[in-house]
Amino acid sequence: PEDFCSISTNPWFQDLDNGFNKRRKKEDDSKGGFGNGCFNEEGLKKSEYGDILASLLLLEEEAKQEEAEWMSESQQEKALFESNHKRKVQAMNEFYDQLQQHYSETVKPSSKSVSALAATVATTSGNDTTTKAEVAVAGGQQRRIWVKDRSKDWWDRCNHQDFPEEEFRKAFRMSKSTFGLICRELEPVVMKKNTMLRDAIPVRQRVAVCIWRLATGEPLRLVSKRFGLGISTCHKLVLEVCSAINNVLMPKFLQWPDEKKMKEINEEFELISGIPNIGGSLYTTHVPIIAPKVNVAAYFNRKHTERNQKPSYSITVQGVVDQKGIFTDVCIGWPGSMPDDQVLEKSALFQRGLENVWIVGNSGYPLMDWVLVPYTHQNLTWAQHGFNEKMGAVQNVAKEAFARLKGRWSCLQRRTEVKLQELPMVLGACCVLHNICEMNNEEMDPELQFELFDDEKIAENNLRSSNAVLARDNIAHNLLHHGLGGTSHSVVFQ
Repeated sequence: PEDFCSISTNPWFQDLDNGFNKRRKKEDDSKGGFGNGCFNEEGLKKSEYGDILASLLLLEEEAKQEEAEWMSESQQEKALFESNHKRKVQAMNEFYDQLQQHYSETVKPSSKSVSALAATVATTSGNDTTTKAEVAVAGGQQRRIWVKDRSKDWWDRCNHQDFPEEEFRKAFRMSKSTFGLICRELEPVVMKKNTMLRDAIPVRQRVAVCIWRLATGEPLRLVSKRFGLGISTCHKLVLEVCSAINNVLMPKFLQWPDEKKMKEINEEFELISGIPNIGGSLYTTHVPIIAPKVNVAAYFNRKHTERNQKPSYSITVQGVVDQKGIFTDVCIGWPGSMPDDQVLEKSALFQRGLENVWIVGNSGYPLMDWVLVPYTHQNLTWAQHGFNEKMGAVQNVAKEAFARLKGRWSCLQRRTEVKLQELPMVLGACCVLHNICEMNNEEMDPELQFELFDDEKIAENNLRSSNAVLARDNIAHNLLHHGLGGTSHSVVFQ
């Protein structure tokens, strides 16, 4: 660096540089006047700016031309789209108008006409493609319109006012008046509105499907033939009506008696047995089911298996009835292998905590402060034997009620197609309908009588209250003392 600085400051080098610069300036002036040749910065800048401005102007002009072309193409596409959309809407409106006209004239359109209308909707857009929504709409309308033609002659005859009362009672296990009462009670819940393409199933037919299915226990395919409905529709109606019965009718027709009603029950049972303060008769029965896929061992019924000579499965139905055989409490759905005393412990009746009232059960239940059961040991005294006879008379009220329940609703006698989780709802509906028939004094056909088979098994811990033991002994002694200890012994004391 030091050498370079000393050379650059030498006078000889400075003169040489000045001469060279003067010569370069003349050459530049003669070529265009840029000054200082290619080393003139101001001239270079002006040249570059000119080129850039020219390029920008050219690009801007090209952009304007492209924007104009794009706007023109967009306008054309928009106009074409709006035109196709209007034609589609117009075709759909014409299609619906023609369908409504056909239904208003109660004339079914032929398959050719419907296909032609659907084809019109699909092809009106001016091209060969249609959207998925349009295809779904067109196809959905055809599926909703065209249903399998099934005969409803049997139900139409049953629903006619001239249909014989006896035949109606035989089919539905109740009179026309009781059936009408049930329909009126359920109408606000089960009624459906008509649509443009299909009329809703009437309330009476909905209720009839459910009641006939419960009464006969016939499979759904036969229910479908009787009422002219699809199998899946019949299954859905049975569940919907059973749910409505549980939600609407059970609070009205199956409830624990109030104080006034309980007093009447006490008086009636005392006339039967001579025992005061009896508030109901308790019994547990079994309903056969198809072997479940989960926890199958819990539903295995050993007694029914031995009797039927084939594996049997069941669920339990525990019920308390009054002196007329009307249910006042039910507990439904516990597995069939569970003994009666355990079913009682898991029921709402056990949690109610009854006082000053006796519920009479058989030997399968334990003796408690509010549960009165017969003596189960051997070598009974006269008083104990007479007491057991009176217990048997009260127990027969519950047994006969359950026999009428199963005889009236044949679906309880055989394994049903209903799923296990939905079965308690169906059984609850049967109990409610039983109460309605009993309250309306509906007589049962003698052919419907059913023989119960539920062998009693003595509870393991059958004495759970020392106070109850003393109370039972006092009741037995009083019955014998007043000559009410059974027919065989009352003759002796006369």
